[in-house]
Amino acid sequence: MRGNKLSQFGQQVFFVGPALLFFTLIMIVPFLMGMYYSFTDWNGVSGNVSWVGFENFKSIFTNDHDFWSSFWFTVRFTVLGVILTNVVGFFLAYLLTKPLKTRNMLRTIFFMPNVIGGLLLGFIWQFIFIKGFATMGDLTGLSFFNLPWLGDATTGFWAIVMVFIWQSSGYLMVIYIASLSNVSKEVLEAAEIDGASRMQVLRNIILPLIMPAVTIGLFLAISWSFKMFDLNLSLTKGGPFKSTESVAMNIYNEAFLNNRYGLGTAKALLFFLIVALITVIQVRITKSKEVEA
Repeated sequence: MRGNKLSQFGQQVFFVGPALLFFTLIMIVPFLMGMYYSFTDWNGVSGNVSWVGFENFKSIFTNDHDFWSSFWFTVRFTVLGVILTNVVGFFLAYLLTKPLKTRNMLRTIFFMPNVIGGLLLGFIWQFIFIKGFATMGDLTGLSFFNLPWLGDATTGFWAIVMVFIWQSSGYLMVIYIASLSNVSKEVLEAAEIDGASRMQVLRNIILPLIMPAVTIGLFLAISWSFKMFDLNLSLTKGGPFKSTESVAMNIYNEAFLNNRYGLGTAKALLFFLIVALITVIQVRITKSKEVEA
């Protein structure tokens, strides 16, 4: 009996061990090292590392306007990004679960932006905003196309939101399609027989039944929005005058451009704690609203 248990343990170590080892080396160890460096003044280059305690965190809270400006930008972007991405993704899924002849082709088209790398996607849209919109403005005379899309704080913000929604909603669409496909047809037919309107069916039957998918969709969108870096870098580079700088870009600039690695990792640790708290609250709220069919 004991020999069988040892054999099973050996098999588990054989299969799980390599993955656990690499996860520890790639994720856990760098995270713990980052926590250590957040309490130092290391510049990321020299071998001299001095312990400064909570001085980095004190500096962030008392003397770092740029960080809190980028944090406010990221919060606004996240609120809009999370809501609009999930709304667009859900209604695309709702439409493409109907018996349309071209629904498979449309699913592919709407999902394709998600497989394009964020930097490449940003450069494509940079060309569209600068060259494509200018051409459309000349042809149509519409002032919408002649706005300084990447040269102004307000329009730059909305440009990043637009591209983010265009890129991310297709992925959430797939999640919602899978969830909508599992909604009981008998329940929907019973609601129609009872005279429920489409909006009543959507609000009172479909949405409660797909709440697990909503939980996942909100979680992913919050994570993507807060971590957004590549689109920010390729579209606006945080400009003009850091008005569209995300927290991820602020942390990157602090650590690798300003050579204040200790301060950068302190910002990253603080940012991690804030995002973790928000996602835990979101998951608890949406999990409490889930129902069983």
